[in-house]
Amino acid sequence: MPYKIAFDVAHKPRGKIDENLTEIRDFLNANDFMCYNFLETPITYNSLKPFDILVFVCPDFAKITSMEITEINNWVRNDGGGLLLLSHAGGDRGRNSNLSELSQTYGIIFENDQVLDETYNLGMENMPIITSFIPPHPITNSISSICYRSGCSLSVLGNSISIISSNETSEPFSSALVCVSEPDKGRICAMGSYELFRDRLGGGFSNDEHPNLAYNIFSWLISDYRMELHSSGAIPEIVIRNQASDSDPLNYTSETPQSSLIEKRKVDIDFSMKISKKSELVELLKIFQNQIDMIKTTIDKLIKTTIASEKVILESSNPPENDISKEKKIIDDSKFNGFDKLLETNDVLTDLPPKPESLKPKEEGIFIGLPKIDDINKLKPVPKAKVTRKVKKRDLVAEKKALEGKLNSVRNLLDFLEKKHNSGQMNDKSYEKRANQLKSDLISTEDRIDEIDKKLK
Repeated sequence: MPYKIAFDVAHKPRGKIDENLTEIRDFLNANDFMCYNFLETPITYNSLKPFDILVFVCPDFAKITSMEITEINNWVRNDGGGLLLLSHAGGDRGRNSNLSELSQTYGIIFENDQVLDETYNLGMENMPIITSFIPPHPITNSISSICYRSGCSLSVLGNSISIISSNETSEPFSSALVCVSEPDKGRICAMGSYELFRDRLGGGFSNDEHPNLAYNIFSWLISDYRMELHSSGAIPEIVIRNQASDSDPLNYTSETPQSSLIEKRKVDIDFSMKISKKSELVELLKIFQNQIDMIKTTIDKLIKTTIASEKVILESSNPPENDISKEKKIIDDSKFNGFDKLLETNDVLTDLPPKPESLKPKEEGIFIGLPKIDDINKLKPVPKAKVTRKVKKRDLVAEKKALEGKLNSVRNLLDFLEKKHNSGQMNDKSYEKRANQLKSDLISTEDRIDEIDKKLK
């Protein structure tokens, strides 16, 4: 049975699996996962129970309520849920959202900035090529580089760790870009760039390394406890709604079935009726409560829609003069010939537009598009920091501890792959390829631990 991924739709995400994330959706659906449009609002613990992973793809002018944060946290910690949070340049302030209120529960904050690199990029400084993957982690296993397109940096607090960092030539330099945490039974991954997984875009999902990165992320987010629940059959089935055909995206909402609504409408509340039992009074109050909740939810949706519509109308009728001039400047400075369409996007960035002068290509013949391995090899490697001091014992101990944690994670991934292979959910070729990569990583990690042990002696 494939693992189920809920892509939040109720909080106005910039990324949608039936619009601009179709490539990653199809990739995951073909690799032992099943993607759903998650229409639930408000999000509750019970509505999350059937799902293994919840994804927020850059909420835009929408906020997650404190009640929803509590419900999501309970699902992560108690049910072993996997939570993936994806943001964009400008972070919460740029998008007028509050992902950080959810992520800070696990020690992660999305910063109000944009990661730029004038030296190592795909032709524009807001498309940096990142190669700093420290400490080793299953998510970055077999990954050599990624394009961190239009993303913000993160801050790390508490027990969370950074596994991908910006280059020393980047701005901000050596800052966290991808962070992970393992609270109780669940797992969390946060990344400041959702465009890394977008369709038909330079530096998007078609980038050579990005499909493997996506597979590693979603595989790691399936916790050991979640696999145990699947083995025991303790996870409820999902009821699909609003699906016209097999080719349509899968939509999920836990709204009351239509038959139940019809039954409720038939209830005629007669205030002259005589209530002889306490149970009858309780039942009557429950009916009132259900009706009030339905009316409240409908009113909340109408208010949000009205406010959002009014804001769009105002912005379109009174566009800021500065933004128009900047946009014109960007268009004038673009000299990328036939590759312009690769970088086109229907989204409007509300904050932190790229510096106009930096949009000029460094060389007239530079290629901007979907990088292949040969193209990446032509890029200058990020210079490694020279070690000018003697390695201290505490640094070796810290590195050994990180490597031992990696060993456990890689072994868990191997067990995960073996279970899928034995159950027939993964073919022999895919299993051998992934397993060989992980086994090779295990050997190199064990060798490094042996080296550290010798130095510590």
